[in-house]
Amino acid sequence: MVADWEWDETLFAGTAAYYRRGRLPYAPGLADMLDDVLEPDGQGRLVDVGCGPGTIALTLAHLFAEVVGVDPDRGMIEEARRGAAESGMTGKTRWVRCRAEEMSSDLGTFTVATFGQSFHWMDRGLVAGTVRGLLRPGGALVHVSDEKTESRDVDGLPHPAVPYTAIEELIKHYLGPVRRAGRGRLPEGTPGNEAAVLTRAGFAGPRRHVVPGGQPLERTHDDVVAWAHSMSFSAPHLFGARRGDFEGNLRRLLERASPSGVFSERVPSTEVFVWWRDPPGASGSGR
Repeated sequence: MVADWEWDETLFAGTAAYYRRGRLPYAPGLADMLDDVLEPDGQGRLVDVGCGPGTIALTLAHLFAEVVGVDPDRGMIEEARRGAAESGMTGKTRWVRCRAEEMSSDLGTFTVATFGQSFHWMDRGLVAGTVRGLLRPGGALVHVSDEKTESRDVDGLPHPAVPYTAIEELIKHYLGPVRRAGRGRLPEGTPGNEAAVLTRAGFAGPRRHVVPGGQPLERTHDDVVAWAHSMSFSAPHLFGARRGDFEGNLRRLLERASPSGVFSERVPSTEVFVWWRDPPGASGSGR
């Protein structure tokens, strides 16, 4: 965990209703890439740790016999159930409200565990050890995130870019210069160097894969407002009585940036690191 910061239940409070609309999608082809790399037989089980509204779990559900999503936020679990119903996946999905640190063998064993930009919020050493214990021999831990280093300019697209820098400055005007995170603050940001954590836990790897993005998107003012309120550092409750004032100023900022009400954006590429429960050549590793 980050020094001087402790997780609390308000970290993503109120964000779930905005998440599916506001967050940018993972790159098309993510499921196909993992199908090629992991070679699931359709009979295995997936656990998505920190599942949010089920984004990754539902994307990959067709590759497994059962998918279990775990998240501590009530709103996220409700959104995940709603998404499963909309996509016809209710029968093969299970949603468990608990912290990753509280997972136990009662969940059963799994062939794959996924983390979609969630691992940094956890007691990573504890969770890595727990997940390795839940994986079957030959199982894989898959970390999925946006590719952070690419440039995603909107050259050649019909609308202006989303003014993210100006939005972040507006958020700082209301919430202060230090990143908010639940009831606390993260002056140093979230932790990195997940490779060292997973290596210490006994995982082998990783193998890195990038699913190409760059596909054009259109984003409305409402989409961008939803993006802001889907983020932990600008969750709705953080603004308190000033939330309406913030949203009014945000919409005026967006109106100045794009009077038509539409922005252009590109889908980020998706970076995937695959770690294996067992070292290469181990019995039952399946590689």
